[in-house]
Amino acid sequence: MRILIYSYNYHPEPIGIAPLMTELAEGLVKRGHEVRVVTAMPNYPQRQIYEEYKGKFFVTEEKNGVHIQRSFVWIRPQPNLLDRILLDASFAVTSFVPALSGWRPDVILTTSPSLPCCVPAAMLGWWNRCPVVLNLQDILPDAAIHVGLLKNKYLIKVFQALEKFAYHTATKISVIADGFIDNLLQKGVETSKMIKIPNWVDINFIRPLSKENNEFRSMHNLNGKFVVLYSGNIALTQGLETVVKAASKLRHIPDIVFVIVGENKGLQRLQQECNHYGADNVMLLPFQKREKLPSMLAAADIGLVVQKKNVISFNMPSKIQVLLASGRAIIASVPDTGTAAKAITQSGGGIVVPPEDPLALAEAILDLYQAPELVNSLGYNSRKYAVENYSFDNALNQYENLFYSITEPIPTPVVQPIIQPVVVQPAYEPIFYTVNDTNATIKSKTVSKSAGIE
Repeated sequence: MRILIYSYNYHPEPIGIAPLMTELAEGLVKRGHEVRVVTAMPNYPQRQIYEEYKGKFFVTEEKNGVHIQRSFVWIRPQPNLLDRILLDASFAVTSFVPALSGWRPDVILTTSPSLPCCVPAAMLGWWNRCPVVLNLQDILPDAAIHVGLLKNKYLIKVFQALEKFAYHTATKISVIADGFIDNLLQKGVETSKMIKIPNWVDINFIRPLSKENNEFRSMHNLNGKFVVLYSGNIALTQGLETVVKAASKLRHIPDIVFVIVGENKGLQRLQQECNHYGADNVMLLPFQKREKLPSMLAAADIGLVVQKKNVISFNMPSKIQVLLASGRAIIASVPDTGTAAKAITQSGGGIVVPPEDPLALAEAILDLYQAPELVNSLGYNSRKYAVENYSFDNALNQYENLFYSITEPIPTPVVQPIIQPVVVQPAYEPIFYTVNDTNATIKSKTVSKSAGIE
């Protein structure tokens, strides 16, 4: 089958939807399909075109069997609302030329965000007489309105019209959580048009490695420390200031270290917050290379998921699956009625605390610091749940079967095996969860009277 993936983000961008679409495209190639990706010049999360792509209007590449067609986009380092609109609009226009220049696809998969991509994707579907699958990673403009990013009534109407157009022209809509289905039903989208396929994680790549002889810990002098890790986007919806404030309340316990990994501009802003609150127990680090990701995640005792109060309830951060697969305990500072909180609770791998509440976050971290057995238990549950619910192989099967179901002729429903055999790591390997830091455990008992939240 010939599959065209129309996605604004793709490799080598390290976070967000880019790794997901890269894994999906390369996974489909391994199953014998031809895959072409139409995407933008890489620019995220720095919000500037990567050096090797600057000054180019179109670039064609081949990576791991995937044919990649890139086009120029309008981008500004600190975009305002107009810049964001021009960014999406420029990609919708410039990407249509390379999209037309390749082979005729049997099916098109397009992603949202960005919402304007639905227009060229629908035109390509009509031109090539092939079905279009809309993959919703977020629901726009609802999410933008909810956090106050989109306020202009005229623009809201324009984006609502785009949203309606996207749902109407799509043959099928794949969503990543139940909350998306509820939202679309309220907007008149038929149940038969929707299918839930959760985002995935490569459980053979992200796995519960030991903290002993950990390269990331050694490199950053974290051996013997209780590491609280946040890695990912530092943006409007996260509210990482809550983490900095919580860290400042625990700075009297030298064993506890906070590590925040993200883009440089976001880190610069957080450094000012650290200086303001005296949070000298926070380590700010730039994004790591993808091959270093398993080691970085394994360096943590606790992984953080952070959202603001006003984040729309069905938002589902993709980092949740990654943290679960790493076999680490999770603390989620998120709205308790949202999709993220539900996922953490169902996994049994973490604790949910109120969003934008530094005291509650600090207390939860201190509780786990003083309960290493609970940390191990939560980590075990995390890994087990990820293996059972978020494996890449399962998601790939669902997408492949979806593509077959909407193309003609419909073949005999046989799922082709992945060419390279996948060896699934066991859900639990005791060595990875053994707490060897005896001193930390002893200290947690001796400081219990004085380690209260300041």
